[in-house]
Amino acid sequence: MNPSRVDFVVDLAYGILIFVAIALFMIVGSSVGVAFAIGVLLSYLLHVVWKMARFDPEWMTREVAETVAQTVDETVGKTVDKEVSETVEKTVAETVDKEVSETVEKTVDQTVEKTVSKEVSEVIAKLEAINDRVDRRPRVDEVEQTIEAQTEEVEGKLEEKIEAQTEEIETKLGVEETDS
Repeated sequence: MNPSRVDFVVDLAYGILIFVAIALFMIVGSSVGVAFAIGVLLSYLLHVVWKMARFDPEWMTREVAETVAQTVDETVGKTVDKEVSETVEKTVAETVDKEVSETVEKTVDQTVEKTVSKEVSEVIAKLEAINDRVDRRPRVDEVEQTIEAQTEEVEGKLEEKIEAQTEEIETKLGVEETDS
């Protein structure tokens, strides 16, 4: 017998059995029809697998290899994506933090240095102006000397005036006494 004819006859027989299962399901009832239909479908499935293995012996190996390859690709892809994402995210975050910190530090240092230098210069200028004014003022000992000198001068003039007035009064009194 020719293997192609045997396969054709077997396929035809399975087709007739499936038709009978459908008819039983409709005529006798659901439980007998369902049981017979499941049996026929399972045996047909086994027949298809057997036929595929007979005509294409590498079929099962190829199917398993494709399934394994697909599963490995998905698993490895997810794992690699996850690892790469985490690594890139971590590296980018560290680099950005470092660069931003350095830039901000330089900018803040320059700004603070300029501001502090300017303000210190202003304070020094004000202190020099105050020192100049303080230096122009007389010191305590100079003030005391000036006061003493003026006090002596005033005392001297006062004494002279008092003496002059006393002499004048005495002369007027002496003239009046002689007149009386």
